[in-house]
Amino acid sequence: MTIFFCSKCGSAITPELAELAVVPDFSNDERDRDKETRRAPSTVPRGRYAIDPEPWGPPYVVQDDQEDPKPAQSRGLVVCRQGDYVVSAGSRQTVLVHPDDAEGLQPLPNWENSSGCCGPTGDEGLNRACPCGAPVATLAADCWTPYELHLDPVRTYAFSQ
Repeated sequence: MTIFFCSKCGSAITPELAELAVVPDFSNDERDRDKETRRAPSTVPRGRYAIDPEPWGPPYVVQDDQEDPKPAQSRGLVVCRQGDYVVSAGSRQTVLVHPDDAEGLQPLPNWENSSGCCGPTGDEGLNRACPCGAPVATLAADCWTPYELHLDPVRTYAFSQ
């Protein structure tokens, strides 16, 4: 079992979680979404975590193939910035957890990096902070994104028992 902590203050961010061998598939089927919030089911079930080997979030770089663009990040959609399709060059090895397994995290002041129509898209950077105020995670929870929380691999650390 593993608990994740804030690198700045040492506070526990999650309860004990068990590791998944791989990141589960993301369902973007409209029928799987919550009728009220329009959120997809969480990528990771409660009580579990997975390490995402793919880049997540900013910075973004222009994709080589502008004619047949790929999603900007794992389990995401195609993103166009300033007229070019981009792909994430952000952190690898982010820790994916169910958002409800990090209940103490709060939005950044003024909802920084949390734009979206039904929730934060997760493609603007860190948007959740430890109670000490340190930005530590990115929540993706919009109606067209996966529903997942990415703990930053530098701003958080794990302790396994």
